[in-house]
Amino acid sequence: MDFSRVADEKYIYLTTRGRKSGNPHTVELWFAIAGKEICLSHEGAYTDWMKNILEDNRVEFKIGKIQFKGNAHIDESGEAFELGKHALYLKYYGKADKETINDWFSESTIIEISMICMV
Repeated sequence: MDFSRVADEKYIYLTTRGRKSGNPHTVELWFAIAGKEICLSHEGAYTDWMKNILEDNRVEFKIGKIQFKGNAHIDESGEAFELGKHALYLKYYGKADKETINDWFSESTIIEISMICMV
């Protein structure tokens, strides 16, 4: 999927399913595109929406006026983590050296979403 037409949007609206209730829960987040994936980040302890992803990785999300379905994966290290944090920093703060970006994301987790289909 080519996300270029939504890349400049500021927010993604991510919907997960409650791990206990099964009800949909939507949060507004910053996002960036890294390759063919959507990347999100969170600093600190896992939130409810992150715990929901661990239970059921199927998500729905809206960027601009376009709705998608996908699968989410939480990364705390590795190539996807590195690509995601660089893409997010560049989008929202601009260019920076590796040390600055690493410091900024030192307590963060990257959430990677692979798009399955548009809704």
